[in-house]
Amino acid sequence: MSTELDILYRDDAMVVINKPSGLLVHRSEIDRHETRFALQLLRNQLGQRVYPVHRLDKPTSGVLAFALSQEMASRITDLWRQRTVEKKYLAIVRGWMPEFTHLDYAMSPPVDKYARHEKKKPEQEAITDFRTLAQVEIPVAVDKYPQSRYSLLECTPHTGRKHQIRRHLKHLAHPIIGDARYGKGRHSRYFRDHLDAPRLLLHASELTVEHPLSGEALTFVAPPDRIFRQLLQRFDWSTSLPPRIQASLNTEPHSSMDLFLNITNEDVIDDI
Repeated sequence: MSTELDILYRDDAMVVINKPSGLLVHRSEIDRHETRFALQLLRNQLGQRVYPVHRLDKPTSGVLAFALSQEMASRITDLWRQRTVEKKYLAIVRGWMPEFTHLDYAMSPPVDKYARHEKKKPEQEAITDFRTLAQVEIPVAVDKYPQSRYSLLECTPHTGRKHQIRRHLKHLAHPIIGDARYGKGRHSRYFRDHLDAPRLLLHASELTVEHPLSGEALTFVAPPDRIFRQLLQRFDWSTSLPPRIQASLNTEPHSSMDLFLNITNEDVIDDI
């Protein structure tokens, strides 16, 4: 399989990729033993420096943008600060969510256990909209009930706090499947062991941003990977997706999307 990343868009100012689950954006003390990073791989692939303008968690897949100069990075970062950027995610969560949920729930930044210099900080505004696209009930007693229910969500964060979607869904008691930090281990292990889904089921599906030079609004769509697709097919959810995501399923998943999954005992934790 190719080690080159899936490039969704490229011009003289910016480049947008479909980041695989399991790939860090850049070097971090969160995973000091990791040797592969999107920043480094993309730099090698393009033969030039790239500058990250936002981030995705390591286990999250999907749309990730880079600038191709420091000036363009500054312009794009300003757009993020002005909240003119629109991001949409797909998530598969435990339980049946309501049709629509608007959550305005402030959070303090999470303190990572490996970042010993970090201290707890004041709470920050955090706002996310959740729209339920589809639901399923399977006749399996994964937890204490004889059946198990799951929802497919479109998540729209209006602020950009660390782990915002994951933490908001935990607060709503509908954690994302495969979330080792905020999820429920029984359900994550069931998806891993029986449904061929050994990853956090959160995918950054769309990004709309003004081009830093032309000002034109551009929307980038990241096709889901093989793991996400087979769940959409298994649960008959494909036709419930937004039209742009449905259309992206007409292309085969890029070969890089499965390359960075490294499942360990810590990836799907025991219930607390």
